[in-house]
Amino acid sequence: MLQTVFLRLVRRAGQPDAMEKEESYLRRAAINAALDVLRSRQADRTEELAELPAEGDHPPELREALGRALGQLKPRAAEIFALRFLEGFSNPQIARMLGISQILVAVIVHRTRQQLRKELAPYLGGRP
Repeated sequence: MLQTVFLRLVRRAGQPDAMEKEESYLRRAAINAALDVLRSRQADRTEELAELPAEGDHPPELREALGRALGQLKPRAAEIFALRFLEGFSNPQIARMLGISQILVAVIVHRTRQQLRKELAPYLGGRP
């Protein structure tokens, strides 16, 4: 991380008026580099959806309820959910495909899963 900060400083050194406030730049660059490290560590911490039980192990209405719940999602949320859990892409891959940040992908995945859990709770033993 320290190398990254100093590389950023060296790159910036070639710009006019870039070195006027070296101390504040170094402080901000260190904070940004640390945040980048934290974000990259958290990017792949999502949990996979549990496999649905065999056909006879869950109420027949569950499949219909899941279809309705997926149909009620906003188009962007549905697209990201499908890419993540049906197609198996990672959050960074989805972010690159859609031209959005990994953080936004993670937020949408999290909110979508919460929404689906809430809507399917009656079929999953009342657990939200």
